[in-house]
Amino acid sequence: MTFKILSLCFIFSIVSLSNSNSQNETSGEGPFSQLIIRGVTLINGDGSPPRGPIDIVVENNIITKIQVVGYPSVEINDSRRPKLKLGGKELDANGMYILPGFIDMHGHIGGVAQGADWDYVFKLWMAHGITTIREPSGRSIDWTLDLKKKSEKNEIVAPRIFAYTGFGQTTKNFNPLNDAPISTPEAAREWVRANAKLGADGIKFFGAEPEIMEAALDENKKLGLGSACHHAQLSVARWNVLHSARAGLTSMEHWYGLPEALFEDRTIQNYPLDYNYQNEQHRFEEAGKLWQQAAKPHSEHWNKVMNELLDLDFTLDPTFNIYEASRDLHRARRAEWHEDYTLPSLWKFYEPSKISHGSYWHYWGTEQEIEWKKNYQLWMTFINEYKNRGGRVTAGSDSGFIYQLYGFAYVRELELLREAGFHPLEVIRAATLNGAEALGWDDKIGSIQIGKLADFVIVEENPLKNLKALYGTGAIKLTDDNKVVRVGGVKYTIKDGIIYDAKQLLSEVKAMVDAEKAKTNWNLNQPGVKN
Repeated sequence: MTFKILSLCFIFSIVSLSNSNSQNETSGEGPFSQLIIRGVTLINGDGSPPRGPIDIVVENNIITKIQVVGYPSVEINDSRRPKLKLGGKELDANGMYILPGFIDMHGHIGGVAQGADWDYVFKLWMAHGITTIREPSGRSIDWTLDLKKKSEKNEIVAPRIFAYTGFGQTTKNFNPLNDAPISTPEAAREWVRANAKLGADGIKFFGAEPEIMEAALDENKKLGLGSACHHAQLSVARWNVLHSARAGLTSMEHWYGLPEALFEDRTIQNYPLDYNYQNEQHRFEEAGKLWQQAAKPHSEHWNKVMNELLDLDFTLDPTFNIYEASRDLHRARRAEWHEDYTLPSLWKFYEPSKISHGSYWHYWGTEQEIEWKKNYQLWMTFINEYKNRGGRVTAGSDSGFIYQLYGFAYVRELELLREAGFHPLEVIRAATLNGAEALGWDDKIGSIQIGKLADFVIVEENPLKNLKALYGTGAIKLTDDNKVVRVGGVKYTIKDGIIYDAKQLLSEVKAMVDAEKAKTNWNLNQPGVKN
């Protein structure tokens, strides 16, 4: 898939981009030699409580001052405030809340099958305050690295990108083994070295033969690159999360491989004898029973596995949201944002299908949802306790599958971390500083501190009181005079010191979706119902 840039122009301090997939102009204001954000309440990613009013000074994309300028309900003394320099920019955020830019640790940049292109995905992410993403394998590493470079130069409206190549993935320009499979430890090491030389930030594993995994992880660790793994069922019986962590894996995604490490009375998942992995309903229905086959919470073996992962400084990226439709299909399918922001091609991809990954609604019902509810209880218990014992838990969305939409699903992930037992401040830390630490960038992003980059989320409502205020559709509120209103939604997303109007980004996404609906004469129909 290629994209043609129609125009790129810089006018004074305005960065603008129009591309072939959108006729609307997206603008970011800046960067500025100096930016002062005035009167804001700071909710940092380091776990500290909110404080404000505060003025934050940014100079050339670096935070240079964080100054308390007053007290709640007390008029601010302007003489105490940082002075604006010639050519600087003031942003009035009085009464608003500022957080570090969010980090999505499992962000796929669209998909060909989904019909979701990068500009659509990036605008949805940025509209929800996501200023950094880790892509765990995408369309191709060449394509992702090209977008990464454009993002670094702020030539496009996009979050910062960390590119993790799918293990063994090749492209026209990246084929280090000349189409030979990775069938030996040395071939694995050779591929890993080539991936590092290419400029990738890490590797996304799905599993392989034990000696292949061991060699690849060892080589990757020597090179100092990050790693993530979705321990797919095809390999997990011989290589689970503990094996990976011991070999040098830095983070796991989802939860596959973790229950298997917790098995006490079996070594293989209790598959029905007519199970077929290629059948998506088989795959996801049985996965919903996996945690019940593992050691009980706080048992000796359960504690032993957790403590070893803690000792290895291992990162868990649970992506709770991507499986939520398994426990409540109707809720996920009819989330209110789908009507305005979900492309017709995505609606089609989500429908029951024997081909599309994650479209496993062959005959989904009450029994499956009950099993998944039990699954979540056990899964969340492990994740919350891991956090309580000092383990690193991050926030990732894995959008583009199973009725989860880019940006919106990330906020839902934050809500599910809250459901798991995280205090709202712990949720924000998972979404910011923990992700930065896992990426090895905590000296640059993840919290609002002097010397770090100017990545911020600014909202008008207090997200600690209601995380729904972060949704682009906002939160429903009844006013004192008995009026129903919508409040919240990100006001500004600031990345690299450039200010983006989050609501304008969402309006441009809606225009894209409306155009596709008109082009394809699309109307929303309930699955299986003929209108």
